[in-house]
Amino acid sequence: MLRLPVIGLESEFKVFVDDAEVTPEEHWRTPRAFITTPTLKRTTKSVQLPTGGALYFDGGVLEVVTPVIELAPQCVARVVRSLWEQIRFVREQLDAWEQKNGTRVRLQAFSCHANVSFELAREERGRNRTIQKLAVLLARILPVPVIVTGANRRSTGIGVRPRRDRIEITLDFTPDPGLMAATVALIVGIVRDVIAWPSYLLKDLEATGVPLLASVEPGRHPSRKGWITRDFHFPKNPFTADIDVEEWRMTDGRTMSLRHIALATAQHFRSSIERYADPFTVRRLFALLQGKTTGLLDLDDRPSAYDDVGRDASLEPPWREQPAGRRRRERKYDDRRATRPADRPLTRSAYERVFLRLGARKSFRLGEEELTPVAVKGWYHAVFRAPGGEERVISIDQLL
Repeated sequence: MLRLPVIGLESEFKVFVDDAEVTPEEHWRTPRAFITTPTLKRTTKSVQLPTGGALYFDGGVLEVVTPVIELAPQCVARVVRSLWEQIRFVREQLDAWEQKNGTRVRLQAFSCHANVSFELAREERGRNRTIQKLAVLLARILPVPVIVTGANRRSTGIGVRPRRDRIEITLDFTPDPGLMAATVALIVGIVRDVIAWPSYLLKDLEATGVPLLASVEPGRHPSRKGWITRDFHFPKNPFTADIDVEEWRMTDGRTMSLRHIALATAQHFRSSIERYADPFTVRRLFALLQGKTTGLLDLDDRPSAYDDVGRDASLEPPWREQPAGRRRRERKYDDRRATRPADRPLTRSAYERVFLRLGARKSFRLGEEELTPVAVKGWYHAVFRAPGGEERVISIDQLL
């Protein structure tokens, strides 16, 4: 377990070659078949990327993963930026492979997994405060706000998986960095706030004031231990419904719209959301929940951007890192300056810097020795070659 609590994102994509779906491990066998840049070893079907993350062939899909990024102000912007940097790198490698082989490769959005640390000390846990009970609780709180913020008309469910030292939230991939950041900010803010609650029992949930839909029972997750709330678990399909119609009965007897439920939930957790998100993302989130900007469920169908992710992707502030030493233009009004995200450069987290150094295969000096990275093991350890030729496994915390 890492010393610092962290977040991370994983995204899965279906692969189409000349518009025919293929299984990546059958088509290429290994990611090194189309990645020409030198990379660190992970496993036969995965590589460590120079952009700090990793690429996997996993269960018939291509999966891109960010490095772990410690929880801190603006960490949501950092992790979303990192995910899109991994996607951009993979897309550039596929572009080169396309030109060499005279074919066209598309990455179709499949899923996104948001991972959030659960680092409660053993003495803080108890019968009313286990990670399994936390997952059950979040499976009741998260679905409506996540659906309104990040789902599309073809989405089918929101999942919550307890994973020993982290909670994993599964949803559809969002092919827009701004909407993705708003969705991840919502998830991280809610999860981190609920982790601090003194009880994870469902019977204590209503007293918190969080709005809850009546007659909704999440089902068991089919692939791993956990819970998933699918379209058929609701009184009617929330992914195809009008999110502004007040037709959803709450446990307290009120009738609300899906957008109003999502907004009230986000308002309840607003201070926690603001703790981890940048001001731009907070504004984007609440503008969407207030109906001031267009969300995916305001559209008639899922956008075409889902079918060819990364082809023309670009990162704008606040996700683009500002050059070091860049001078800021003076502004007339101080209060405006204080709320604009571009005023504060988006730095790299400590763990992120370690993984970027590993991905670039740069050596580390520990004590009197200079160690050369040769492989990465999971997200907690790296393998190094010492000057004498022997290999050593060192934790990421030691490398800080």
